[in-house]
Amino acid sequence: MATATTHGARDHARAQHGTRTETMPVVPASDWPAAVPGTPVWAETVAGGNYTHRVLARGTELRLTDLAGDACAHLLLYVDGRPWERLNTADTVKVQWNAYLGADRLLLSDQGRVLASVVADGSGRHDALCGTSTLVRNTERYGDGAPQSLSPAGRELLKLAAAKNGLGPRDLPPSLSFFRGVEVREDGALDFTGSAGPGASVTLRAEQDLTVLIANVPHPLDPRPDYVCTPLEVLAWRARPTAPGDPLWDATPEGRRAFLNTFDFLTARGLA
Repeated sequence: MATATTHGARDHARAQHGTRTETMPVVPASDWPAAVPGTPVWAETVAGGNYTHRVLARGTELRLTDLAGDACAHLLLYVDGRPWERLNTADTVKVQWNAYLGADRLLLSDQGRVLASVVADGSGRHDALCGTSTLVRNTERYGDGAPQSLSPAGRELLKLAAAKNGLGPRDLPPSLSFFRGVEVREDGALDFTGSAGPGASVTLRAEQDLTVLIANVPHPLDPRPDYVCTPLEVLAWRARPTAPGDPLWDATPEGRRAFLNTFDFLTARGLA
């Protein structure tokens, strides 16, 4: 079909209506072909070397799946409307006395409040220590790290996702990584433990209204010389936030305090 004219370009564009590719958002999310536990609100497959973003309501559950075994989801969270309250990886680690992410862990802000909880984990290969890749590092390793290159850096993609939500580079704290494991040795060195394999997933629950940014790029400690990253499935559905009486609420004294801080804050604003 000729596209040299405006009419030809229009006809070509309209001919793509209804076409689905391996990696793309599904709009509306209710058209997602597979069943989810609740009403779907986000359904997308993110290509390796790409990014996505969305605002999710409190209580929404978000499932990330490493479809082919080489995805790596670098995640940032912000309270929607109050982006100065954001994911703090240092507090997420030190408040819970644990550097390893997994089921029943909480993702915390520096206000001592819960942004999201990990409600299920079928991977066990995650990282709260290293952050994502940078332009300089990717240029050294792969020859380029710009977002439009064949080897985009995670920070460069997160900048784009941030800009689409009114945020700038100064708003990007260290991120968490899912589906690529890192362990700390006795001497303090970091061991890259790789992937749990195709089909591994992790499910998060939003405990406040959140702006979610995700870059799907290789982990900075991935030892392979080539830029390898495969599609990431992102699904979200309506659910309920963690409430008093839920086992997760009282799982640890530190977690209970973080939930109480969150509930107190939301209640004062008529949000809980």
